[in-house]
Amino acid sequence: MLRKLLIWIGLILLVLIIGAGGYVAFSPIPFEPQAWNPPRNPGLTGRAAANTAMKERAVRFAPGLGKGPEDVTVQDGFAYTGLEDGRILKISLDGKSAALYANTGGRPLGLQFDSQGNLIVADSMRGLLSVSADGKVTVLTDSVGGKKMVFVDDLDIAADGTIWFSDASQRFGYRAYLLDFWEGSATGRLLSYNPATRETRVVVDGLRFANGVAIAEDQSFVLVAETAARRIRKHWLGGGKAGRTEILVDGLPGYPDNISAAHGGIFWVAMPAIANDEFDALQPTPFLRAVIFRLTMMGVLKSPVPPPRGWVVAIDANGNIVGSAMDPKGEVVHTVTSVNAFGGELFLGSNVADAIGRMPVPDLSSRK
Repeated sequence: MLRKLLIWIGLILLVLIIGAGGYVAFSPIPFEPQAWNPPRNPGLTGRAAANTAMKERAVRFAPGLGKGPEDVTVQDGFAYTGLEDGRILKISLDGKSAALYANTGGRPLGLQFDSQGNLIVADSMRGLLSVSADGKVTVLTDSVGGKKMVFVDDLDIAADGTIWFSDASQRFGYRAYLLDFWEGSATGRLLSYNPATRETRVVVDGLRFANGVAIAEDQSFVLVAETAARRIRKHWLGGGKAGRTEILVDGLPGYPDNISAAHGGIFWVAMPAIANDEFDALQPTPFLRAVIFRLTMMGVLKSPVPPPRGWVVAIDANGNIVGSAMDPKGEVVHTVTSVNAFGGELFLGSNVADAIGRMPVPDLSSRK
């Protein structure tokens, strides 16, 4: 009797093990993993070496304003930022007053004023928007080729009025953007919008989570960040290379988010997290990545979400890192998703913090 009972227990355990294994290996997941090979991680070396410049010099500006001041722009003595709940706030630079400027009803990300004083907004849920001085929100474009955009992310405005902006993913929206990293597909795009003709064009596609957009000071090219690939691409706007796209820098030591142009041919790049070698190692093997995802969802493994860190780097027009500022443990500023230079200061946005970071522009005069 005991022998039969043990046999039955053994069979039940075997079935459970096989069933659990089958679930881990083959249960449905909300993405279709693709194989690709990430670039090498150079590590925190040279001008990208770990430092405490941000921790020592940054302050929290307008704390408690709300969650997720993703991007920041400054105009006529006020800072403007968009929050997770759809609000865009207008904040005096002395931090003493903050007022509601508009509510997009979506998720405002990239912000930039045009020459007419309208605030142009990359709204991840509603598309490319224009907000007038009285707070009226107008949709400029939310589709291209008859298909709705999924995740409008960042923008910059050229001297001729053309708005260059990114559509991060055609697969996953803002609420599920991490699935784009798990999937490993390259559906992001760099687009342009002509305010005069109202034409929207796809200029560069096949990008791995298209993110930050910045136009060179001399208007000769536009940059777009591929966050998942730790890469920045350059699309030429003028000269003999006009219309060509090339890689400016490949294999950054972290994941580039928003980019902004500064004087002297410098670009500031927000780096919300350092490169994750373990996660990169999963990219060539879709099956293993799917298994790890299921185990993560089951709580068996920890999610590959990086610890808090504040970090921005400066690059030149050739893609060389020429400066860096870091808060290694995110004690003052963390998860920086945008960095913009105004009046000798860097304004640091974050998609998860409740305050804007603010610090003097680091001295890059000794760069080689």
